[in-house]
Amino acid sequence: MPRLFAAARLVAFLFLTTGLVAVSCRPATADVPPKRELRGVWIATVENIDWPSSRNLTPEQQRREYIRMLDQQQRNGINAVFVQVRPASDAFYQSALEPWSRWLTGTQGKAPSPAYDPLPFLIEEAHNRGMEFHAWFNPYRASMDSVTRRLAPNHPFRQHPEWFLRYAGKLLYNPGLPEVRQYINRVILDVVRRYDIDGVHFDDYFYPYPEAGQVIHDEAAFAQFNPDSLTLPNWRRQNVNFLIRDLHDSIQHAKRWVKFGVSPFGVWMNQRNDPEGSATSAFEGYSGLYADAREWTRQGWVDYILPQLYWSSSFKVAAYPVLVEWWTRNRFGRHLYIGQGAYRMLETSRRDTAWLGRHELPRQVRTNRSFPSDVQGSVFFSSKSLISNPRHAADSLRLNLFRYPALVPTMPWLDAVPPRAAQNLVLTASAAANTLTWQHAPAAPDGDLAAYYVLYRFTANETPSPDDPRHILTVLRARPGTGLVYVDTTARPGVSYAYYLTAVDRLHNESRPVNVRTTGRPVEIIVAQAPTDAVPVPPTTTVPPVATTPVPPTRPAPRPAVARTTTAAGTVTKVKTKVKPRKKRGFFQRLFGGR
Repeated sequence: MPRLFAAARLVAFLFLTTGLVAVSCRPATADVPPKRELRGVWIATVENIDWPSSRNLTPEQQRREYIRMLDQQQRNGINAVFVQVRPASDAFYQSALEPWSRWLTGTQGKAPSPAYDPLPFLIEEAHNRGMEFHAWFNPYRASMDSVTRRLAPNHPFRQHPEWFLRYAGKLLYNPGLPEVRQYINRVILDVVRRYDIDGVHFDDYFYPYPEAGQVIHDEAAFAQFNPDSLTLPNWRRQNVNFLIRDLHDSIQHAKRWVKFGVSPFGVWMNQRNDPEGSATSAFEGYSGLYADAREWTRQGWVDYILPQLYWSSSFKVAAYPVLVEWWTRNRFGRHLYIGQGAYRMLETSRRDTAWLGRHELPRQVRTNRSFPSDVQGSVFFSSKSLISNPRHAADSLRLNLFRYPALVPTMPWLDAVPPRAAQNLVLTASAAANTLTWQHAPAAPDGDLAAYYVLYRFTANETPSPDDPRHILTVLRARPGTGLVYVDTTARPGVSYAYYLTAVDRLHNESRPVNVRTTGRPVEIIVAQAPTDAVPVPPTTTVPPVATTPVPPTRPAPRPAVARTTTAAGTVTKVKTKVKPRKKRGFFQRLFGGR
């Protein structure tokens, strides 16, 4: 789990240095916010940190609480949630492999009453708000204590006690056992196959954080499963590497669109211990947790890396800008999101006093954006902390930094094929509003349908551009029974507008647009047609797609009647606009038509 660093933990893990290394960041771009940026929050279920707030809530209370949380995060500009579905070898979903979580029902192994499976609901509510849903698993933690009599009868410890280690009062899976890695893979693939998740997510817990006087007793596994005669530290790192590598491969073969990412401890290695390390002097994930996160990105075993940089910009031991710059140089083409410690603003630490001011979190977001090609977003720990709006941090996001919507960045190594453009776009203008309706297109060459649509609006004196999210009018995902319709009540009477509509697949590839332009007349109907020129399909480097059965699109709203709306003079204006093939131009001109 992303760590709640208390002062004692900082004393134990971080060692002060005398110098602060200056990092030269590229200057921030102009005031145009990024159109593509992952903006996420962790929703921790262990110990009821974020949701549900109590283990005694009824299913209906749990649902209402979750909806309120997502509504608040949607207002904050969040477009991805990382929800902890397996905190300690237990489940927040119906599982034949592991018991129901005690943080869901109060007693491990006890099913919700009245019966329901929370996970489909959690996913659907996130998707309804345009948010990605990443299922967050803790791979090795089996309990928060070592009192085994409280474990449910179907807890894996009951069948395989030889799989587990006791360390610092907790029960942990032994990462050195091949059958343990196979079992964890099986648990996660069960969720991948049965639920409509967008990603699989690990936090920073691999081998346990060191505790004074504690020893990891994995001697038997080290003797039995070490054919390469590695040293103990290298063998432990190899065990974790095997889990990461094999799980990524399994996920891609099960569902090619499901992402896999890890949120490691923020420092890989210090430069004093390895020339490839960062200019820091802190606890190291590489040597302390046997987590070689740099190797995972170098080998392409993860689709994103999300280091937990829970220190301020002025903290000498592990300065935020120093570490952001280091991770940009070591992401090896995979997405880099930065884990930011919103909870730190609720503390009163005398070691890292920058958090006592109101500018640190916004400063960190701007630091991320100063690397526009290398940092793809931010994730905040945790949802509860952000909602509490410490030092007006959520206000800064909602009113400024995240004021405009952002699409999740694409992952071309998973999918680079855009969906087909929407069909039968029709605009009906009236004095009250402009109403747009359209229909789903057939599947793209890779079998993908549109997952959602982006509608842009421009006035007559504005040049259409796909780069400026300030022109995004809405991001709309079709819901069953609602059809594909948007009513623009903010359109001003007598003003002509250009509307550009794009389709986006679940890996966020955006189609060519279809567009309609109004004339400003009080009543008119405008019909657009999709571009007739062929859309080039970029080459893809993905794993060959598995056979899937596309979900049939929602039945669209009926096409509005043409004939019976009149102007004051008793006439109706009907305009049919066709998009003709144009000469080849630059990508953005081809995408939006230019002027």
